[in-house]
Amino acid sequence: MGIWQLSAARSFQLFGDMFNRVDTAEKVVALTFDDGPTPRFTQEVLAVLKEKDVKATFFLTGQEVTKNPQEAREIVAAGHELGNHSFTHPRLILTTYGKVKSEVDTTEAAIRSIGYTGPLTFRPPYGKKLVVLPYYLSERGITSVMWDVSPEDSSEIGASSDNIISHVADKVRPGSIILLHVMYKSRQASMAAVPGVIDALRKKGYTFVTVSELAKRRAK
Repeated sequence: MGIWQLSAARSFQLFGDMFNRVDTAEKVVALTFDDGPTPRFTQEVLAVLKEKDVKATFFLTGQEVTKNPQEAREIVAAGHELGNHSFTHPRLILTTYGKVKSEVDTTEAAIRSIGYTGPLTFRPPYGKKLVVLPYYLSERGITSVMWDVSPEDSSEIGASSDNIISHVADKVRPGSIILLHVMYKSRQASMAAVPGVIDALRKKGYTFVTVSELAKRRAK
C-alpha cells in the first residue's frame, strides 16, 4: 500500500482504534455531518432532524465552535452527539506531533467548554491520516471514525439532492456510517437531501443511531 493510499484508507490505520462501519445484522446506520457549526445552516439541519426524530453525530471544528458557540450549544441541547474534527481543518499527514496535539486538544477543549460531556471521537480532516495523527490519538485513547457511504465524493452525485438520496439508499448496509456536509452555502444540495435520505432509509427498514451507539455493536 502506497503512502497516499495509506493516508486515505477508510478501514485501516497504523496505530490505535478506528472504524468506518460496524459489521452487524441489525439495520442500523449512523448519520454524520462534518464541519461547522455555522449560523443558519445549523438551525436548518437541526430542524430537519427534530422533525424526523433522528439523532446524528456532528464532527465540528474547534475554530467554528469558538466562533459560533451558541450554534454548538444548540446541537448539544437537541441531544445530538459531537465529534472532534480538528481546529483549523488541515491535512494532518505530514506534520509535527505538536501540531497534531494542538489541533486535537484545542478542539476538545472548545467542545467541552460549551457544555458537551458525551463521548468524543475524532474524524481526520479530508479523511487523511498517516503516522503522527493516529499515534497521538492512540496515546490519548481516542477512536478515529471514518465512513463507508459518502455521496459527495462524486461532484456529479453531490450536486443533486436526488442523486445523493439515491446513492445513499443504494450503498448503505447494516452498520454503515454516512457522511454529509451541510454547514455551508455551497452544500445546499446535501442539506436538501437530508429529509429524503432519512425517509428512503426508513422505507428500507433502517434505524438511525449515533456513532457511539453504533460502536457498541462492534465485535468484541
